[in-house]
Amino acid sequence: MQLTTILPLFLVPFASTFSTAPQHVFSNPESTSSLFSRIPTVHESAVQARRILHLSSIATLSTVFPSTSSLENRPSDLSGAPIGLMDYYASCDPLPHDPIILAIGIATSFKNTAAGSNMTLSLRYHPPADRPPSDDIYTYSPANLPRFSLVGHIETIPDVDVVAHNVSGCFLGQHPDAEAWTPGNRIHRSYWARLVVEEVYWIGGFGDRAYIGWIPVEKWRGVTEKEVQECRLVGEEPLDKVEL
Repeated sequence: MQLTTILPLFLVPFASTFSTAPQHVFSNPESTSSLFSRIPTVHESAVQARRILHLSSIATLSTVFPSTSSLENRPSDLSGAPIGLMDYYASCDPLPHDPIILAIGIATSFKNTAAGSNMTLSLRYHPPADRPPSDDIYTYSPANLPRFSLVGHIETIPDVDVVAHNVSGCFLGQHPDAEAWTPGNRIHRSYWARLVVEEVYWIGGFGDRAYIGWIPVEKWRGVTEKEVQECRLVGEEPLDKVEL
């Protein structure tokens, strides 16, 4: 069966929206030419991902339930099941590529990591509220906007590093309400941790105009602060109008 001659029924309503039949619906094109523009390189995609990490401070943290647990009362059939929950994070020096997390011992995510689960932090790009209008319905379509997942493990930050790098100040600068559950609070046991990123999976948008795939961790870590600051995502104010 040829895709060019027989369209699946779910694609029929979209056929009239293209002046030319889309050439790359499910994969990246082999060349840099496309109906729209050059597809960003893996490095450029890494820069965009780091820009989103810089702009955001709330993500979904996903972990996996252990086979058994003495840490909480839960259904017995959750072994190996994933769970994703919203949480705060901050991108702080000296390792801005490994997000800082205020881990709460009683929280399910950190009970699971204590039992051996790895963690995935997932983000998507939210264009500014004052973004310029667009006649193209896909410009700000969530389906065409970047999103990615950082796969890694939780590592406790030693107290000496917390003080030396002002981890608390950086984190609370973005989440002042979190001061109530910082380490030493009278409510819950907590500790400063970082997600040590080991793998990065990126979806930059539709496959005919964006890179989709894995970003090598060395490229993720190698993005410079200058590149993060100079990167502009769709809807953001142009660089020449921004004071760095």
